[in-house]
Amino acid sequence: MTNDTTSKIAALNNVSRKAMGVTCHLVQTSGISALPLTDQSGIREKVETFDAFTPDNDPHGEHDFGAFEHNGDRIFWKIDYYDPTMTFGSEDPSDPKQTVRVLTIMLASEY
Repeated sequence: MTNDTTSKIAALNNVSRKAMGVTCHLVQTSGISALPLTDQSGIREKVETFDAFTPDNDPHGEHDFGAFEHNGDRIFWKIDYYDPTMTFGSEDPSDPKQTVRVLTIMLASEY
């Protein structure tokens, strides 16, 4: 993948996190959904503002994964890329016309 393509994917993923549910589908696992609403809101805010990308947690530079602590729980979030029918993986995640993004937020213990 070229640096330009990777940069486009990272930019689209950043927008998806900041406008989750609008520019992507948002999925919260049952563990996240079982938390108090204030914790769920705080977790979503941490996903939206996450910027601690490193070569260890973002080896491809796509800004598609993050992990952090919230009230003693380890939280993971991940963005996956699907074709417009959500049947197969996207052929080109840098092209928003042929990609549906799904952002999943989960407790690390659910992984």
